[in-house]
Amino acid sequence: MLEKTREGGCLCGEVRYRVPAQPEEVVVCHCLNCQKQAGSAFSVVAFFKRDALQLTGELQTYEDRGTSGQRVYRKFCGNCGSPVVTDTDSGPEMGLIFIKAGTLDEVDDLKPSVHVWTSRKQCWLTLAEDQVQLERE
Repeated sequence: MLEKTREGGCLCGEVRYRVPAQPEEVVVCHCLNCQKQAGSAFSVVAFFKRDALQLTGELQTYEDRGTSGQRVYRKFCGNCGSPVVTDTDSGPEMGLIFIKAGTLDEVDDLKPSVHVWTSRKQCWLTLAEDQVQLERE
């Protein structure tokens, strides 16, 4: 039996990928680095099984550091600049890869399970009371 999948890619279409239809988790990160990388108030990241990612095209990598000091590999299309994948040193041992949810072709059924770094949340943003909110990671 074939597993259902969903697809996504960058703005220009040079990078495309396929992942399982259902992510392991959907997280909204409000940390300052995610805000800067997303060019927005937060970043929405869908966690998928690492070995399930099928990617075509080439990604460039910017090596960042998280608040914990952990390396964060922010991978983006070198042509259009779209952030597509985030990876960390602990990603392989967890068996997970982190996809920028805004690059998925279909997102209507995704609902965040947790908001992290809400201590850095924009003051004008109101979060739903029924969602888990962590001041830090």
